[in-house]
Amino acid sequence: MPDIHSQKILILDFGSQYTQLIARRVREAHVFCELHPFDMDMADIRSFAPNGIILSGGPKSVYDPDAPSVAEELFDLGVPVLGICYGMQLLSRHFGGEVVPAGKREFGHAELLASGQPGPLFDNFFVEGKAPVWMSHGDHVSRIPAGFETVAGTTNAAVCAIQNVSRNLYGVQFHPEVNHTPRGDVLIDTFVRRICGCSGQWTPGRIIEDAVERIRKQVGSDRVILGLSGGVDSSVAAALIHRAIGDQLTCVFVDNGLLRLAEGDQVMATFAENLGVKVIRVDAEQLFLSALAGESDPEKKRKIIGGLFVDIFEKESKRIQDANWLAQGTIYPDVIESAGAKTGKAHNIKSHHNVGGLPEYMKLKLLEPLRELFKDEVRAIGEELGLPHQMVWRHPFPGPGLGVRILGEVKKEYADILRRADAIYMEELYASGHYEKISQAFAVFLPVKSVGVMGDGRTYEYVVALRAVETKDFMTAGWYPMPYEDLARISGRIINEVKGVNRVVYDISSKPPATIEWE
Repeated sequence: MPDIHSQKILILDFGSQYTQLIARRVREAHVFCELHPFDMDMADIRSFAPNGIILSGGPKSVYDPDAPSVAEELFDLGVPVLGICYGMQLLSRHFGGEVVPAGKREFGHAELLASGQPGPLFDNFFVEGKAPVWMSHGDHVSRIPAGFETVAGTTNAAVCAIQNVSRNLYGVQFHPEVNHTPRGDVLIDTFVRRICGCSGQWTPGRIIEDAVERIRKQVGSDRVILGLSGGVDSSVAAALIHRAIGDQLTCVFVDNGLLRLAEGDQVMATFAENLGVKVIRVDAEQLFLSALAGESDPEKKRKIIGGLFVDIFEKESKRIQDANWLAQGTIYPDVIESAGAKTGKAHNIKSHHNVGGLPEYMKLKLLEPLRELFKDEVRAIGEELGLPHQMVWRHPFPGPGLGVRILGEVKKEYADILRRADAIYMEELYASGHYEKISQAFAVFLPVKSVGVMGDGRTYEYVVALRAVETKDFMTAGWYPMPYEDLARISGRIINEVKGVNRVVYDISSKPPATIEWE
């Protein structure tokens, strides 16, 4: 079987908010890629041996004194290069072109107009000489370098796509990676498949075959333990490792009393009963609720829940003889964001429950079979492995569970109310067809009471907030425009069926300025 990593694209990041989207579009073309900082050492680039290189956009101007750049030798490697936005300006300036501040900046939708022959990268991109695109730039190329030709422009900027076909160098001022450029995926697919010559080896079936082979080679006859949460990442990791080594895997499922309605039983049914995975279930509700008693600070709650999980996991792992490996459902965005945090450029909004693994003194080696994959790729291999569709496509659920969806102090009464309200919400979203159109939806318990009327009597009960967002990357998100009739039905059911709730509200804030979760 050919190595699925033998054909690959290198993406150099200049700080664009869209860089991860470039990587996802390349992966959608079934080609492996990696994302690295723009100042990646040339020796490492040569060692990586890319079939092609993509230069991302970025917030700087190429004529700034501290403008990020790449090593001169990059363009001597002889591999195709595609510069996007800042990447096109960098490419142009490197070869003697001129970049200037635009008289009229372009942000948002624009119509690209072809000029002359499109060339191999662009000949499937235009429809009748036009293409709607998404712009985000304040500078533009005013003079193209010698050896290049202009492919397209807009009414505001004459140079928005350039090419040097003989050297396989291409640049676009727009962002083909975003959904607002409708045929952007065609352009990226053409670059990685036609221009770079990649054949599309990165498919779910082959990813599974490769991962199984690598897990077996890594682990040998050792035993592996995995903390199973029931979320997508840990579930797919468990199914994949079990496919590779069978009974050498033992999963520890800590039921912390902060899970969704009947979630513990569903996890056990899927893994222990249907897939035959060895799962140790630990009922730790009382331990978690006792530890959380009186604590209202969200960051402290996260740390209490995470720390107690580690303690319980450590205790249970000691009972598993000869366990030398800890498996985690770390995925590629975790790796990218963790690397970004180490540079000091990332601002810590809230602690991540999954980064860092177990304490060093446990001396377990780390097994992370999903660390090269984006979430959509994890879902695809989950379905290929036979996991239930509803489990694979479930919305993200935080590691601390309902502990950060109950504002303020966590109590069993609050958790039980929230579980029932959330279950009704999810049931209605599935029944109305909204669930898979929404990126993430959940209910939040507010520890405040409001006056209401039920029948002829006055009530004084709690408030539940409903949240639903649409997003591609979870870095920004917009609230989901739920039809009024559906909101009315969901609200009516929660108030009628969940004792202790007399008011339901719908959250219409976007990220930013709000976060997706409330805590």
